[in-house]
Amino acid sequence: MPTISALRRSVLVSLYGTAALATMAPAAHAQSADTTASAAPMQSVNVVGSRRATSSATDTVVPVDVIPMNKAAEQGAQFDLSQTLTYISPSFNSTRQTGADGADLVDSAALRGLSSDQTLVLINGKRRHTAALVNIFGARNRGSTGTDMNTIPTMAIKDVQILRDGAAAQYGSDAIAGVMDIGLKKNVGCESSVGYSQYSAGDGKNYMASAYCGFAVAGGAVGITGEYLDRGRSNRAEPGNPRTIGDSKSENQTVYLNGEIPAGAGGKVYFTAGLQQRDASSGAWARDGVDDVPTRNSAAMYPNGFVPFINGDLDDRYGIIGYRSKVGEWNTDISQTYGYNRLKYNISNTLNASIANLPANKGISPSRFDAGGFSFQQLTTNADASRYFEGVMGDGMNVAFGAEYRRETYKIVAGEPGSYIDADGPGGGNAGSQGFPGFQPGDATNTSRHSTALYLDLEADLNKKTKLQGALRYEKFSDFGSTVTGKLAGSYSLADGMLLRGSASTGFRAPSLQQAHFSSTYTDFVGGKPTDISITPAVGAVGQLAGLPPLKEEKSRSFTLGATWTPTGALSVTADLYHIKIKDRIVLSGLFDESNYPALAAKLATLGVGGAQFFVNSVDTKTQGLDLTASHRGAIAGNKLTTFLAMNFGKTEVDAIHAPAALKGYEDVLLSERERLFLEQGGPRRKATLGFDLTTGALETDFKIIHFGPQTLGTWSGTASGVANQHYAAKTSADLGFTYSFNKNTKLTFGASNIFNVHPSVQDPNETDNGFKYESVQFGLNGTSYFGRLWVKF
Repeated sequence: MPTISALRRSVLVSLYGTAALATMAPAAHAQSADTTASAAPMQSVNVVGSRRATSSATDTVVPVDVIPMNKAAEQGAQFDLSQTLTYISPSFNSTRQTGADGADLVDSAALRGLSSDQTLVLINGKRRHTAALVNIFGARNRGSTGTDMNTIPTMAIKDVQILRDGAAAQYGSDAIAGVMDIGLKKNVGCESSVGYSQYSAGDGKNYMASAYCGFAVAGGAVGITGEYLDRGRSNRAEPGNPRTIGDSKSENQTVYLNGEIPAGAGGKVYFTAGLQQRDASSGAWARDGVDDVPTRNSAAMYPNGFVPFINGDLDDRYGIIGYRSKVGEWNTDISQTYGYNRLKYNISNTLNASIANLPANKGISPSRFDAGGFSFQQLTTNADASRYFEGVMGDGMNVAFGAEYRRETYKIVAGEPGSYIDADGPGGGNAGSQGFPGFQPGDATNTSRHSTALYLDLEADLNKKTKLQGALRYEKFSDFGSTVTGKLAGSYSLADGMLLRGSASTGFRAPSLQQAHFSSTYTDFVGGKPTDISITPAVGAVGQLAGLPPLKEEKSRSFTLGATWTPTGALSVTADLYHIKIKDRIVLSGLFDESNYPALAAKLATLGVGGAQFFVNSVDTKTQGLDLTASHRGAIAGNKLTTFLAMNFGKTEVDAIHAPAALKGYEDVLLSERERLFLEQGGPRRKATLGFDLTTGALETDFKIIHFGPQTLGTWSGTASGVANQHYAAKTSADLGFTYSFNKNTKLTFGASNIFNVHPSVQDPNETDNGFKYESVQFGLNGTSYFGRLWVKF
């Protein structure tokens, strides 16, 4: 009988090019699973969550999804990584936003319904930097930041491993919901893929060209990937509605290099370098014609109104250089990682109404402004060692330990004066560029911090049936202090083909520098008077005047209990329960002003600020759920049929709100019902994927059904005013694709996503966050998409 790992991997490679939810053989996490054309057969594989340096065939003690990306890169309907994973993994969610400012330009992604910054992302086992953007608007991940998955081309990726378990004790901050490890290719050979897609409405045209080449170099291998992706704008606004509602426009140019070369006595130098330049554009809320004159428009410039465009120039860079060797019986790994992400805004098809209102300007203002931007840089140094001791603690034990030093820098750069000034003074037009006012000099910042960490990781085979894993990590941050986390996990084989597994761990997430230091000031009219509204850090002048404490770490406790079952060589089933409690979650508060907190507003007025929002550690949540998978391989009339079912049932609830002393008694402002629902139901509470893959000679047919559970989101008016919340009924979508293999090196794929043109439940557009008839929930709002893709291997 094949192992659970081998069976599920075989079934799912056929179905999606994925072995989702597979439990794989533990191996040295730092060692490569790639082989060159002349290398011997692979004896071990990288497995996220394990630093073991043996090639044991036993299963891991916690659930790991292993998703090879070859089929997605060759035949997939989605062209970017976030959307690709959304339609494969039920625990993973990424929804494109619209009407959410910068969040329209960077797709956020999350595991198990938690925030995007509570999932740690690795590349080749090394920490990946987060985006510079912190989400301020939008229905998903408000107040948080995360990793921009779409900076990595799918053609460059060998596999994605998703550890669905808390792992801060092993990997440090952010690993509360789990860990995603993106393994890059370095095999010898060349392949390319070109693709095109568009929505059935005729817009959202996507053009993709990607190529990979791997070369044998000095006894090792180096792989290079280049990709060009042009994603067109879509618009679902009804006739007569001047808004632009749909996908943002995005043009990505990406290059990745990944390799490993022998050096020294048994040592290897490994390296990774990635660069992406992205030009993206999103439509802001429309400004009316003469009805908005003179506060938000000028009849001389836009007599019929206009839609400002928020344009982003994104620059992302990533690099790893490291050396693996053996010192005596110890496997050692020393590495340096560099990450940088920058987003610079320029606003077009806009105006500064206060400039246009000046008599000398006769209603004319510049129509484009440099609005400033921000950047985030991360430098991580790691030193790791591991050794397997035969016969210790039963059948053997692996010991791993290491140290990490990390330095991070966050900057905000002010925009040009015209993007924020109030040129005509009180009573005139709105200050700043319409659609997105620029960052002011007072918002500018340049701040850094560093952290040091030590960890110990133990894995033991107590006997043939029992495995045990333990980890302990100490980490100290220069801006808030130290923390200690631990983890204990184990598995027990009840019988051939049946395994029980479970874990218990504590975790933490350090407040991001973006949350700790983001600042934005814009002018709004309150009672006919221009009023500065500030989104302010707790450590800034406004936050200090309000009496807020500095941000501290979020703390978590995580428990999992699961089982795997392989009754026959053709069928495999897994089930895993999870329970995650998070204390002191960081949230972006509601707006405090004269209308709801007069005493605080009086203090803010001394700084010329009329209202403020703050990042605060104030919310405790509980997340619990169940992951289920079943996979089967068989035949129908001599044709190969593989089937896979994966389901996630999850629920997040706010347990308590702990307002800082300065905001006590105003918990309903700090976290309104609307904001609470964004936390609890920003993603669907259940999701399932049922896939069928039928191969008949040279023709392969993929049919996939994706079910998204219901969601309930808040409204602007709130239930206190008698307005019901937005309820989105459960929806089921389906994808269909056909692949014809001309030969083993050439494939043509065509098909459609969301073939039944399903949309979210219709709502009152006056009450949604984006001002449209439904939010960007579940599978989005664009409808059916047709695609074609040609893959050639050289």
